[in-house]
Amino acid sequence: MAMISIKQHIRAITLLGIPLIVGQLGATVQQFVDTAMVGAYGTLELSAAGFVCNVFNLVIFFLLGISYSTTPVVGACFGRQDFLGVAKALRESLITGVTVSLLLVVALLVLNVNIEILGQPEEIIPLAKPYFLTMILSLPFLAVFNSLKQFSDALGQTQLPMWVMLWANVLNILLNWMLIFGVEVSGNTLLEPLGLLGAGIATLSARVFMALAMVLLVYRRESYSACRGDFNALLLLARKDVLDEEQRGIVLSGKARKCSMPDREGLWRMTRIGIPISLQMCLEAASFNVCAIFMGWIGSKEIAAHQIMCTISTLNFLVMYGIGAAAAVRVSQFRGREEWMEVRRTAYVAFGMGVCWFLVISTVICLGIYPLTALFTHDVEVTAIVVSLLVPFVAYQVGDCMQIMFANVLRGIECVKIMMGAAFVAYILVSIPLSYFFAFEMGWGAVGVWCGMPFGLTLAGALFFLEFNRQTRMRIRQLNR
Repeated sequence: MAMISIKQHIRAITLLGIPLIVGQLGATVQQFVDTAMVGAYGTLELSAAGFVCNVFNLVIFFLLGISYSTTPVVGACFGRQDFLGVAKALRESLITGVTVSLLLVVALLVLNVNIEILGQPEEIIPLAKPYFLTMILSLPFLAVFNSLKQFSDALGQTQLPMWVMLWANVLNILLNWMLIFGVEVSGNTLLEPLGLLGAGIATLSARVFMALAMVLLVYRRESYSACRGDFNALLLLARKDVLDEEQRGIVLSGKARKCSMPDREGLWRMTRIGIPISLQMCLEAASFNVCAIFMGWIGSKEIAAHQIMCTISTLNFLVMYGIGAAAAVRVSQFRGREEWMEVRRTAYVAFGMGVCWFLVISTVICLGIYPLTALFTHDVEVTAIVVSLLVPFVAYQVGDCMQIMFANVLRGIECVKIMMGAAFVAYILVSIPLSYFFAFEMGWGAVGVWCGMPFGLTLAGALFFLEFNRQTRMRIRQLNR
């Protein structure tokens, strides 16, 4: 088979990645608008929303990580044109995701009843509880959307989930405006303002919409027909000799539905892949959350500067995430066809694209740090702290790029066990202790907190790279024997 050129890899990754980036950017804008609207309604409501979101962040990451097991399984099956395997993986992904979400719902409902044990200010508890409940109820719908989105992405159809996410964001913002502040026409109140509860109902409604929209798209659109196990589509492929001999025999004998049904082994495979990914993502998020806590120990201006710098760097992360996720799709499909040289080339091209991007965006941020900071605050002290964070920010970009790219391609080849252990060492044993040491023992303050990040992210990236290199070299040697 002819080798795919670097230019073709770049083009394919870009086409897959742009919808992923736009969808995530839309979600980020929606979160910003949510925060602004709740903050405009009241300070107590904003505090309660912040508390609930902090609790939910790890839950969302865990659920998202479970859905990431869909990409390598579906992508590999699709790469080798195993449509029965694709349909089977889709069902197993949905069952796994919904089951995990229901377990989380039960655990969080218990926590909601006893939320006082988290030691938050008494005045925000009455506001937090109903908002927390709406977030809990949205989890199964979020799980359905996540599974179907990863399924669609694995087939290379990244645009449809993007549009669903964008329309859901529009719906969420519209409902926020109506439900938080109420609706009044000509002096008549049509809808009473619900405050923070209104924001929760808006988020729940948007997630229900996302799940239903993806279900309708996947189970109605012709382009998904063979991949969802539609018998007539599979029969047509069998008659056109698109399917291999084994699949053709299964379809023509009428046993396609039975062979595409989930089984215990497939469900365990989804869980076995998903849990290490979830834990790796949660550990990374936890390291950033602990850094925010350290900033709070130093002072209010430091935590404000930390939040501003994290927000400014979001675009950098979103683009690198989109490149990495697109690479994971490509890698999973090449893996299904046992094209391991193309697996390696895809990973290295994606890493190169990520490096080029961070060089550009880091330069823009460094040159424009003052006007960028002015979008959030005019406090001279906060601005000075933000500027002081530029050096560690730039220093951790290479490591962050490496860990994003190689974490994604490891998912694409289903090598996820090392990710959990590597993340624990890099983020918990290295990054957090070093941040504490530099900030408090060395007396570097806010800059010290951020100085721990380059070590953790770079170590994680190096470990992921070494494992990817080892795994792919081993597979290539096996093929050449």
